[in-house]
Amino acid sequence: MEIYWLGHGCFRMRGREATVVTDPCPPSTGYKIGKLNADIVTISRNHPESSYREALNPEAKVLTGPGEYEIAGVLISAIDTDRADRLDGHSRNVAYVIDIDDIKVCHLGDISRTPTGDEVEEMAGVDILMVPVGGGRVLDAEKAAEIVSLLEPKIVIPMLYKTDASKGEFEAVDRFVKEMGTEAKSPESRLSVTRSTLPQDTTLV
Repeated sequence: MEIYWLGHGCFRMRGREATVVTDPCPPSTGYKIGKLNADIVTISRNHPESSYREALNPEAKVLTGPGEYEIAGVLISAIDTDRADRLDGHSRNVAYVIDIDDIKVCHLGDISRTPTGDEVEEMAGVDILMVPVGGGRVLDAEKAAEIVSLLEPKIVIPMLYKTDASKGEFEAVDRFVKEMGTEAKSPESRLSVTRSTLPQDTTLV
């Protein structure tokens, strides 16, 4: 499977049988994701910054709510994780556990609080964790690192942080790297991973 970060909370995961896109973001976020071809699209929050349907091909199956799904050979568990803030009218957040090419990927969406014990149980055993780290309306670095220690994934991919392109009110990724007790690695244009190449210890990408 190949994983591409397109910006904000948007990733494209290309597996053997299907392509999954998460939280397509509009140009107003600072990222131009272009037109995306996907079999499955997951939207964590009904908010303009994570539900830019104009980028999607019309045949894509779009998931927006909790439940269990099987589409094009991909198993998906969608978990309702209400946000800590309820002020903006978009309080619901859905985290997705996506089983693709025998690898379990968890995309936490716009989560703004530490998951409950039951939610952690539903996310248990994930291999790759996509976690917001930029603070403000999403998790800050400290809470993000706490979730990493709860879930113990093999690979951690931060998202929703300040970059040269982003226009959101986020912190840079450096603080999260420090919280993880590791050093910043050179950014990768894509991550290619198989079951056999997963690292033994938690690795930050």
